[in-house]
Amino acid sequence: MLYKFFLSLSLDLSAFNVFRYITFRIILASLTSMLLWFVFGPRFIRLIKSFELKQHIYELAPANHRQKAGTPTMGGIMILATAFFSCLLWSDPSARVVWLMWLVTLGYALIGLQDDLLKVLKKRNLGLTPRQKLAAQVLIGGLAGLYMYLDPGFNPTLTFPGLKNITINLGPFYILFAALVLVSTSSAVNITDGLDGLAIGPLIMAAGTYMVFAYCAGNSVIANYLQIPGVPGASEVAVVLAALIGAGLGFLWFNTYPADIFMGDLGALSLGAALGLAALIVKQELVLILVGGLFVIEALSVIFQVAFFKTFGGRRLFRMSPLHHHFELKGWPEPKIIVRFWIIAIILGLAGLSTLKLR
Repeated sequence: MLYKFFLSLSLDLSAFNVFRYITFRIILASLTSMLLWFVFGPRFIRLIKSFELKQHIYELAPANHRQKAGTPTMGGIMILATAFFSCLLWSDPSARVVWLMWLVTLGYALIGLQDDLLKVLKKRNLGLTPRQKLAAQVLIGGLAGLYMYLDPGFNPTLTFPGLKNITINLGPFYILFAALVLVSTSSAVNITDGLDGLAIGPLIMAAGTYMVFAYCAGNSVIANYLQIPGVPGASEVAVVLAALIGAGLGFLWFNTYPADIFMGDLGALSLGAALGLAALIVKQELVLILVGGLFVIEALSVIFQVAFFKTFGGRRLFRMSPLHHHFELKGWPEPKIIVRFWIIAIILGLAGLSTLKLR
């Protein structure tokens, strides 16, 4: 743990005092995980290829997706490995929120790993059944919610952006609420992960927004000034998110169109859960609907499509869902869809940051 080592050196050498600043460790965490991708990414991709861990394309996917068949998958392993190693170096190991973030993230990663392996080994696009996947997501989400409810360091209340004097103490219902946030966020990110770089780009932007929230919530002076809930230790969540952002940027280098590797359900479920848990810890859950609005739209497009199909006897609201497939079938080139969705994600992230002053 380099952070503690350098901190001990600061007692004798003032130059090492820089490691006391959370902003410096945020930068180091991001750069470390990103550089690890650049160094070991190509080797990891070759390793995945050697194990024949390749993407299988859903039979009903747009025709142009056939060319993606055989692309290495499960890049989420490398995303989490580089981010975790970076956190071991630069986060405070005594902060419980760091270990909570990683336990929940790895729990959802195990769900995605099993799903990915079933698809790869069966060599068809069938993994866990929807009920099996949902049950596992709810179980881990519920356990995380139970821990946060029982731990006096967390506050089981719901706050509203723009309404500083209104809070709702959810009591035991906080457990269900936390599970709902984690299941919804992880599922929405997984649904969005259908084009090269489409999910990881908005994830980086959303994580960057919550990195700012975490930094502000963990600093009592800033939290009081902005009149947001102060959360002791939340600054370390910013370090974890920074590590994930750096790992995401490194992954995007190889995942950008045309992709050399996909993150798989392992990556999508775990990163979505990490984002949802960060929102819970810093007490900015409702803002996640805005910051992660792109994921919300993608998920709702599937729900509306199914409901419309069943209600109107087989008629479709969209040409295909999730929404990115609709634009593919309209003739939009894949890179155009990706970049335009990224632009939307940037706008939503900035809108989310603006809520810091709406008090």
